[in-house]
Amino acid sequence: MRQIRPSHVQQWIKAMSRPASSRGSGLAPSTIRTRYNYVHICMRAAVLDRVIKADPTAGAALPRRRKAAAAMTIPTAEEVGIALDLAPTWFQPFVAVCAFAGLRLGEAVGLRLDDVDFLRRTISVRHQVQGESNATAELVAPKFGSERVIYAPAELIELLSEHVRGAGAGPGDWLVSSDGRPLNRNSAGHQWRQLRQAAGLDGYTLHDLRHFYASGLIAAGCDVVTVQRALGHSSATITLGVYSHLWPTAEDRTRAAAGGLMAAALDARADSVRTSGS
Repeated sequence: MRQIRPSHVQQWIKAMSRPASSRGSGLAPSTIRTRYNYVHICMRAAVLDRVIKADPTAGAALPRRRKAAAAMTIPTAEEVGIALDLAPTWFQPFVAVCAFAGLRLGEAVGLRLDDVDFLRRTISVRHQVQGESNATAELVAPKFGSERVIYAPAELIELLSEHVRGAGAGPGDWLVSSDGRPLNRNSAGHQWRQLRQAAGLDGYTLHDLRHFYASGLIAAGCDVVTVQRALGHSSATITLGVYSHLWPTAEDRTRAAAGGLMAAALDARADSVRTSGS
């Protein structure tokens, strides 16, 4: 570690930004930032333990991330409906819990039948599946702050009920599985890519279904804390950092409030005119 210089760190960051033998383009700025943060944490710990005198990653220039408003893609309700219609019967519940409960890919893969309370209409996120393949997949606890109870709409619960009846699933079974085996990131991603091609939804990822859910909550007037808890973010700051552009601005609220006042005043005047005329 003593041999690492700030220039080495900067070269590493530039290398991640460029194409390589294993990829046709550079890594996304968010991915680079995540990898940098892991190394940065290690270096800071090494400084505290006096293994090194200074952190060589401090002040490194990172590629700029696109603004959330420009980078985020959100499918329309019609597009999500098309995806559900064209999805194989066994895969429909997976698409549904991502789009109408906001589950992450690993959380949706890790759902068991016991996690759904059909009477109370809730879905409990207690674990997630990590790993890219059957050989590496493992069931672990959700990421910090993500364990939660989701209050699901009746329509989603009914869809899941029909799936369970048709599949003959029982307590302890995976909610969605392929030949009795749980999905993993690769298999779920592969199934989604096939579905989006059939539905003409190229460009949308499974995570965009989570954005669809969040945007629906915000459009319905849910406050930031409600959205934070539904999505399993560890803080409202994270929620605002990702979705602040979707909330109505002060100008929007001012116009809506003034419009409501004007409509009420005009209605009252019309009622007064009708009353005086009679």
